[in-house]
Amino acid sequence: MKSAKTRFLIFCIFILSFSAHAETQYVSDHLVITVRTGQGAQFQIIKTLESGEHVKILEVTNTGYTHIETSDGTKGWVRTQYLAKEPVASEKLVRTEAKLLKTRIALKKIKENFASLSKEHKSLAQSQSALSTDKKQLDIDFARLNEVAKKPIILDKQNRKLQQKNVTLEKDLQRLNQENHSLKDRSQREWFIAGALVLFGGIILGLIIPKLRGRKRSSW
Repeated sequence: MKSAKTRFLIFCIFILSFSAHAETQYVSDHLVITVRTGQGAQFQIIKTLESGEHVKILEVTNTGYTHIETSDGTKGWVRTQYLAKEPVASEKLVRTEAKLLKTRIALKKIKENFASLSKEHKSLAQSQSALSTDKKQLDIDFARLNEVAKKPIILDKQNRKLQQKNVTLEKDLQRLNQENHSLKDRSQREWFIAGALVLFGGIILGLIIPKLRGRKRSSW
């Protein structure tokens, strides 16, 4: 009894040891099928197809064979069991890798666009800051121009007042000139009359004085 248990234990250890050293492998999906001129192995092989190649279905029969047309136009019969509606794993991998590549390219473009947009945003922010500064300067210039624009109005009012004063002064000057002219004429007339009176008095004195002298001499 003990010998049987010992043998069973040795057998279990052997099995465990073998399992521990067993190598894991996978069934390959690589397959090569033949295209024949008819439905059966006795017919001539006209072409071979590898896994993942596309074919066009022309006729499906109950004999286990399908009439197909290859991508290069070759027509023949293949075993139906080797055909599948879904692509094989290798082709799926290729498609997946192609999609992944497109995704990576798209992602790269998105990153480039994002970097470009970030740069444009920074440039626009700088432009906005510059425009804000320009606007402030324009506001200052506009306020200054408004002040300058008000000055002609004020100057025009002052000019009108001066013109009115000038007109008044011209009228006063004309009046004074007229009065001065009148006074001058009057003075000339007075001087003329005074001169005439002096001349007349001198003539009278010239006539009276000799007579007065003659009377004095006669009285002597």
